[in-house]
Amino acid sequence: MLGVALVAAAIALGAHAGGVLDRFEADSLDARFGLRGTSKADDVLVVGIDDRTFDELNRRWPFPRSLHGKVIDNLRKAGARQIAYDVQFSEPTKPKEDNALITAVERAAPLVLSTTEVTPQGEANVFGGEEVVRSIGARAANTSVPQDSDGVVRRVEHTIEGLETFPVVAVESATGRPVPASSFPEEGRLVDFRGPPGTVPELSFSQVLKGGFDPALVRGKIVVVGATAPSLNDIQDTATSGEEVMSGPEVMAQSISSVLRGSPLVRAPGWLDILLVLLLACVTPLAALRLSPLRGALVAIGALAALVGGAVLAFASGLVLVVAAPLLALSISTFGALGLRLSAEMRERRRTRELFGRFVPGEVVEELLEMADSDRRLPGRAMDATVMFTDLRGFTTFAESMQPELVLDVLNRYLGDMSEAILAHGGTVVSYMGDGIMAVFGSPVPRDDHADAALAAAREMLEVRIPRFSDWLTERGLPEFRMGVGLNSGTVMSGTVGSDERLEYAAIGDTTNVAARLEAMTKATDGGLLIADSTRSRLTAGSEELLPGGEMPIRGRAEAVAVWTLPVGGDGRPRETAGAPDPRMPVPAA
Repeated sequence: MLGVALVAAAIALGAHAGGVLDRFEADSLDARFGLRGTSKADDVLVVGIDDRTFDELNRRWPFPRSLHGKVIDNLRKAGARQIAYDVQFSEPTKPKEDNALITAVERAAPLVLSTTEVTPQGEANVFGGEEVVRSIGARAANTSVPQDSDGVVRRVEHTIEGLETFPVVAVESATGRPVPASSFPEEGRLVDFRGPPGTVPELSFSQVLKGGFDPALVRGKIVVVGATAPSLNDIQDTATSGEEVMSGPEVMAQSISSVLRGSPLVRAPGWLDILLVLLLACVTPLAALRLSPLRGALVAIGALAALVGGAVLAFASGLVLVVAAPLLALSISTFGALGLRLSAEMRERRRTRELFGRFVPGEVVEELLEMADSDRRLPGRAMDATVMFTDLRGFTTFAESMQPELVLDVLNRYLGDMSEAILAHGGTVVSYMGDGIMAVFGSPVPRDDHADAALAAAREMLEVRIPRFSDWLTERGLPEFRMGVGLNSGTVMSGTVGSDERLEYAAIGDTTNVAARLEAMTKATDGGLLIADSTRSRLTAGSEELLPGGEMPIRGRAEAVAVWTLPVGGDGRPRETAGAPDPRMPVPAA
């Protein structure tokens, strides 16, 4: 699992460093803006050259510069804190018009002027050059907009082509304080957008030109004047515009507001990004060590929710956490860890099926697998069941006089045949003890008819299987054997016992001890079946065929046990022809 976590972290960090996740990271940033919602933009204002302006002025673009001068004068008189004019005045027009504008700019100094044309020396060509601009107390700034690889505006830079950007110069002019270039990372600072398009209040250019506006809307604000009419094509996709577009002047206004507030959004340091990736890479592998795959998946979902929730909360406080790389690490480690865990569980399930399949009927193996815990152990349970013990009479003497290969061949034939009878009737083969078998009916899967099933299995063993086994022995010139069977019903303690390397199923208790004693007592009758009264009392059918065997004292018990038997001997023949003693006669205690 540690290897899975390390591989996931390495892949995620490599993808992050290589820029593979940049698009996804950018989309996650846009989503965080949407989740944060809109806030009031009360420090900036846009005066838009919009469709209303064209309708009211009935003029074609570009407008005479004297109109711009009048707008500047009206904004100055209304108490604008700073005027930032997002219209480029690079080429001269009529001297009278140019002078009217230059004079208005000088009256509103320090006014910020726009340009996208910068000389190799980092100077603007507004009003013919920097000398004229400085002489009237104005400043020119670069209104080029940095876009990410997907064409979306998310950043503001301090300087482009050697000229400070429009938002930076507007804030410097408004506050009278420099904005240090050192406060901007190489890739720029994130724009803390107040909201989607239309968040920044806007007045129509024609309103301001005619003086038909409330000065209170302008007073104390940084006012950006620029083209907002779609036909002028000054539009941008931004982090908050979604399916819409934001006008260039509003992009500038939102960027100015962000810089004015100290650019509140700050990317998390690199060490924190790495830490997040490592943490998310380890979550599911660690959970998979202790939990099931389903619970491990739920842990992964919880980690995902924590990552998203933490990123949103951090964003609200101004910290931009990396999301894509930790999410990739979480995804890879989750699939890897759960895949390994599922593979391990499948192997363990096969091992468990093999373990249970040795002594449980095939149709109940799946039920047992559901009951077993993660260590392949069946929990200890007290169950009402019928215990069976069987034994071959004379087999020990036979084994001492024959070749080992022949002994094992006979034993395997016998045990296989008898086990089939037990499993066929839903019994559980608990163990083989040489030529003896211990089985239990009604455990580990409970059943109400366990006594009937045990009796049916015993009858098949004595009446069908033993005669058939005897015929097989006779064909090979080998002596026949008789079989003794003891049945007792009651409470048994059921469960698996042993170590992790070797597990066995066990059914223990007084019920088991009595069944073993009854089987041993069949030696007095040379085999056959002895059934405790506790088993007979649980039968739903077939009890009328049983013959009473009297009461037999059991070693270790104060009271004798009433027993019953079948009218067949240990060789499967009727007792009258087998020459065995009357089963109803008491026999010595074993």
